Amino acid sequence: MFDFFKKKPKPEPTKTEPAAHVEPAGVAETVDAEPVALTEAVAESVPEGAAETISDTPQPASPPEPDVEAPPVAEPAALQDTHALISQADSPEQEPSSSQAVQQTVSKSFFARSFGSLFSRNPKLDPELLDELETALISADVGVKASAEIMAQLQKRFKAREFADSKQLLAALRQQLLELLLPIHKPLVIGKDHKPFVLLTVGVNGVGKTTTIGKLARRFQHQGHSLMLAAGDTFRAAAVQQLQIWGERNNVAVVAQGQDADPASVAFDALQQAKARGFDILIADTAGRLHTQTHLMAELSKIKRVLAKVDASAPHEILLVIDGTTGQNAINQCRAFNEAVGVTGLVVTKLDGSAKGGVLFALAKEFGIPIRFIGLGEKPEDLRTFDPQAYVDALLPQQL
Repeated sequence: MFDFFKKKPKPEPTKTEPAAHVEPAGVAETVDAEPVALTEAVAESVPEGAAETISDTPQPASPPEPDVEAPPVAEPAALQDTHALISQADSPEQEPSSSQAVQQTVSKSFFARSFGSLFSRNPKLDPELLDELETALISADVGVKASAEIMAQLQKRFKAREFADSKQLLAALRQQLLELLLPIHKPLVIGKDHKPFVLLTVGVNGVGKTTTIGKLARRFQHQGHSLMLAAGDTFRAAAVQQLQIWGERNNVAVVAQGQDADPASVAFDALQQAKARGFDILIADTAGRLHTQTHLMAELSKIKRVLAKVDASAPHEILLVIDGTTGQNAINQCRAFNEAVGVTGLVVTKLDGSAKGGVLFALAKEFGIPIRFIGLGEKPEDLRTFDPQAYVDALLPQQL
């Protein structure tokens, strides 16, 4: 099932023809971004010094060197993680359905454990149960605003004697949680009006942006889309190599300029090449940055402006990747990135770890930005389209 992750032989570099005569390619390759003849309008946004184009001119053969065994070199941790992730993809185990995967993972969260024990300890419907319910919501990272809205409705119905027992209270809570998430249930759709469809990923350090890009590439490739990756994280060591590994293993072209290159220049070159070669999707990586680093947040705005020089409507999706274990700090991150670049979709990762599970409700209440995907584990198939019904069902006990 995961044959595409198996290592395939690298194709020999071929000479890049003028854009007007190049057909879309589906073979794996790492493309050093070519120098671009910038117009005056773009020149001030994109610095000079793009990486040189791969040369097709035959080089003189080097004299044979004596066989000397090189000392082992430690591989960067990021590359080790990527190799491990690709190995997991070769597992022959049957992939569970989306709802089953959510149930298996989210049901182990702090939220699910808390509410399961809450109703078992307090089967009697009384004001004390409601007080504990409010405390549990806030403790599970649902947030003060969302918790207050939920409890206001439940308290109102409790006083009106609409609940005959705690089972009816649980059913009402389930409905309240679902109503918070339904407005942000808008799965990502790759529009045919844009070719390529440009997807820009942003987020703070360590949330799993580059890994998420690899998983998205796998998903889009299985849907029949041709795609290109732009290695825009030129700051973190081995980030470019990590993305290139994904490209090689999955026959996806990667545009790179190397470490410390200007990420706006990488994005600009990648979009020009993706347009010229007729790719369906371009996914651009960016370096992780703290939302408090104003100058780095301004760099994201520059990338967005530069992409618009090639395609006025690009980027068509700006995905903010959020670590689900960060709790309420995710609110501050989302606010800062949204102000800087206008986030259009969220990916909440690491819900299989110590995440409490309630931050999705806080994000929904505060911003109303669609949650496109959730990360339930390390395997490529663990990136799942967000399903509010399955998520709420996994958080709450099915029966008392």
